[in-house]
Amino acid sequence: MTKQEPNEAPAVSEADRDPKAATRAAWALGDYHRFAKETVWELGEVLVRACGISSGQRVLDVAAGTGNTAIRAVEAGAEGVASDLTPENFAAGRREAEAHGVELEWVEADAEALPFADAEFDAVTSSVGALFAPDHRAVADEMLRVCRPGGTIGMINFTPEGLISDFFGALAPYMPPPPPGALPPPLWGSEEHVRELFGDRVDSLELTRRSYVERAETPRAYVELFKRTFGPVVATYQSLAAEPERAAALDGDFLDFATRANGGPPEGPAEYRYDYLLVIARAAGRTR
Repeated sequence: MTKQEPNEAPAVSEADRDPKAATRAAWALGDYHRFAKETVWELGEVLVRACGISSGQRVLDVAAGTGNTAIRAVEAGAEGVASDLTPENFAAGRREAEAHGVELEWVEADAEALPFADAEFDAVTSSVGALFAPDHRAVADEMLRVCRPGGTIGMINFTPEGLISDFFGALAPYMPPPPPGALPPPLWGSEEHVRELFGDRVDSLELTRRSYVERAETPRAYVELFKRTFGPVVATYQSLAAEPERAAALDGDFLDFATRANGGPPEGPAEYRYDYLLVIARAAGRTR
């Protein structure tokens, strides 16, 4: 996929009528692969190890982006399927997989309605991806449905108490409102919420709080990374193209967040510690 510049993609009128189309259009903007490599890429390996993925397994990664988890699963010997609502990012994922010397299947798919058979996979994963789908119950239902009895479901989800809430707080006044009934993504990082979603449909549920660090040369460089590469932020700035005063206000609020949240040394680099919930569930071995 040819790298897109932030203002390259045209407005998508269908997105105004269909929330799913709007989501896909937003995530297709910018350069998600560059963003992932500079921020969340390490989490794929963490999740694969935590799930115990190994040779002979068939693994589905939901909301896979450009494959940071799916590629690692195949490197561990599994047969991997990367599914995502935004296939525009698959070309970059295929190139990354080739660079790693692995092959996997890429499938356009909505996390709330996966196009796979019941019990098709030994493990189903999602690393800070499926949490962005608005219907959390539907996502949990689908991940459980396509996982075989006794199989593994693994997720990495931002926690509501962590830095991600401050991040969204800075951007929310400028972003389009979420679809009616949509739940906030960080709610997936609530232990109580996850237990309620999976209920007695799992035989075990391990919930562990961890953190990772994103880095940039300066707070301003961190803001610029998002403005150029992270689709939803690119889309937000595009929506303000005819409102320069609001765009300037967003710049100020975003930089204030990046400056305030910086936990790095005075001489740099800027560092941003994000807390997440590592979810490892074993699907019930029999019908309940």
